[in-house]
Amino acid sequence: MSTQKPLILITNDDGDFAKGIAVLTELMTHLGEVVVVAPDGPRSAQSNALTVTHPIRFRMLEQREVLTRYSCSGTPTDCVKLALNEIVVDRKPDLLVSGINHGSNAAINVIYSGTMGAVLEGCENGIPSIGYSISSYDSDADFSQFAPHIVEIAAKVLQNGLPHGVCLNVNAPVGTIKGIKVARQCDGRWVKETEKKTDPHGRAYYWLTGEFENHEPEAVDTDEWALANGYVSVVPTKIDLTAHELVNEFQRLLE
Repeated sequence: MSTQKPLILITNDDGDFAKGIAVLTELMTHLGEVVVVAPDGPRSAQSNALTVTHPIRFRMLEQREVLTRYSCSGTPTDCVKLALNEIVVDRKPDLLVSGINHGSNAAINVIYSGTMGAVLEGCENGIPSIGYSISSYDSDADFSQFAPHIVEIAAKVLQNGLPHGVCLNVNAPVGTIKGIKVARQCDGRWVKETEKKTDPHGRAYYWLTGEFENHEPEAVDTDEWALANGYVSVVPTKIDLTAHELVNEFQRLLE
């Protein structure tokens, strides 16, 4: 029977010195051997973006018994691709975790998220993958309530794996946590998304901003409901975007 520790690959989109990834790294060292490959600065809202117009570079930051950390000039998805092709080439990771993101990635945020972009890349490569986020943008956010649930979920995925093409989008509320709810992605969208300003030369410029509009505030099975009611939400998320239930209908329509 093998006594080799699980190999856990970690990345994020807040950058290699964010508090969230430091906490996540420390937690994962209790479950296995850890390799961190993270962006060298913030890469929020990068989704699955790839760097194709200039070279990607990486350098080692730290190496000790169960932990090796690298800083990468690319996006979160770049970090995963580089790790799998250049750093952990002799051994496929048993788990990929991304985060802990400073800010929620519930509901429609999942499609914009660099945190989840990295998770989807891991999933595409057949690695059980989890994205962790907390509903706080505070750079010194308190992860203490979330931490036991992070370890619990990761340990269960290490033990049981995940179905092919499925990863987990895990979000936590701020403050006291009542437990974990497996949920679905809430139907909602961002509105009032730009803020217009004027520079000293009288030219207009814009900041992306916005307010989240929940289209189903009474639904009790969504990630937004779970977070609003003090639960960690766990959303099984697929990389296959096909509307399978409509394939035959559209085939008939096009005949």
